[in-house]
Parts: sequence; C-alpha cells; structure tokens
Amino acid sequence: MNKEKDFLASYSIEDYERPSLTTDIACFRIQNSSEENYRKNPKTKLTLLLIKRKEHPFQGCWALPGGFLQPGETIEACALREIEEETAVKPVSIMPVAVFSETGRDPRGWIISNAYASIISDENISAVGGDDAADAKWFEVSFTEENEHAFHLKLTHGDISLCATLNETTTSFGVSRFEVVESSGFAFDHATIIATTLSAIRSRAKDFEYLFDFLPEKFTLTALQKVQETIMNIEVLPANFRRKVADYVEQTNDYTAGSGHRPAQLYCKRKKTNS
Repeated sequence: MNKEKDFLASYSIEDYERPSLTTDIACFRIQNSSEENYRKNPKTKLTLLLIKRKEHPFQGCWALPGGFLQPGETIEACALREIEEETAVKPVSIMPVAVFSETGRDPRGWIISNAYASIISDENISAVGGDDAADAKWFEVSFTEENEHAFHLKLTHGDISLCATLNETTTSFGVSRFEVVESSGFAFDHATIIATTLSAIRSRAKDFEYLFDFLPEKFTLTALQKVQETIMNIEVLPANFRRKVADYVEQTNDYTAGSGHRPAQLYCKRKKTNS
C-alpha cells in the first residue's frame, strides 16, 4: 500500500500527451408525410437532427450536435447536455455507437469523439439552434448502397442538400465503419459518423425490441411496420411482419380515432415475464 502511495505521489499526468474528448449525437426520428387521400397510409421518412456551426472551424457547415467534455462530467452526461444546449431537444436515452480517433479528424488538434445514437418518438418536437449552433434542423435521410461496399449518403431539408460518397472498410459486431471518398456540406468527419450510426441502427432494427423506441406507448401494427421499413430501407409483406412481431406486442382496448377511416386497434410492447 505504501509503495502505491509513493508511486502516486511522484506520478505526474502532465508528463503525458492527452487528447481532448468530445461527443457527437446522431438523433433520429420517424416522421409521417402528409397524405391527402385518407384511404392511403401516410408515407414515413427517417430524419436526423443537425446543427449549423456558428464558429470556426467549418463555420456555416452542418454538423451533429456535440461538444467538449467538461471537468467532472461523464461522457454520457456531456452528450445529453450538448444536444440540449445546441438544439433544445432532450433525448430520453442515448446509445453508444463508436469511438472516432483518426489522426487529423479535427483541425484544432488531437480530439477524440464518442458517437451516440438517440431516438425521438415525438415527431412534432421542434429544434432551435442555441449555444454555438446558428441553427438546428431535421434533415430527411437517404443512405443507399450503390454497389458492393460503396454507399451514398444524402441529407435534405428544403433546398439544403448534403451529400457524401463512402466506402465500407470494416464490419465488426454488426456495425460497419466507413471512409469518405467525397463529401459536401458536412463538418469534420461527421459524414463518416452518420454512416456508421445508420449502419448500427439498421443492424439493430432487425430486432423488434429496438423498434419500440421510435413509437409512443400505444401504436398500430402498421406504424410499427413502417418504422422497420423506414430504418432498413426495405418493404415487408404485412402478413409476414405481423407473424414475426406477434411475440413482441399485445393488444390494448384502444383504437385510432379521427383519422377519417376505419379505426385500427392499438398495441403496446409486450411486458417481459420472469420464468
């Protein structure tokens, strides 16, 4: 014990180079598109929350909400604080995705980012730029595989369009990592972080347990199916989907109302029982 005390007394952390730590949060939500014909189910789209940088570097470019770790703060607390300060959006929970530590990823110096994903189930929640964010907007997401290991990322909001071409480099634990071939409008390496995060949530969307975070407590099976289809960019036959999801949901006594067509029964996530 005395040897450890002696060691710590003579140890100086200042003798070693240390990186700065930051967080970046990819906050997603599912939004319904307006549909004039009430007999048709509204289309859904995946959207991502971005901020417009107020300061250098990358002034005027679009970035994920995030910022530097403060003394005495956990990295998770930093992520939640930064997204609320910069966008006025407060996620209920966040999921760690990956650490980004590539040399030169930030022109300010040796800066390591811890990337998180978050899901907002309230599609009406608004975002407002604050702190060092000049603006905050929800961007519609398109992420497609053009050919083997080559992907195209496009984010749009009105007449604003951000694009990147990326190559998939490695895949481990179900999550792919990417390198940018070319990009336009993104700050830092955020196109890479967004692509990695999209890969992660698509991988997890195969598990129905993950899908409920996109929905209110009660939902229709059609809404649940649309969430999976929107995240994974696929189409699923309703009969097959209902068969697969049956063990994960249970009926409620409630129905949709005021939608102009036959009410649909609402479901909720099935509670786990101890065996």
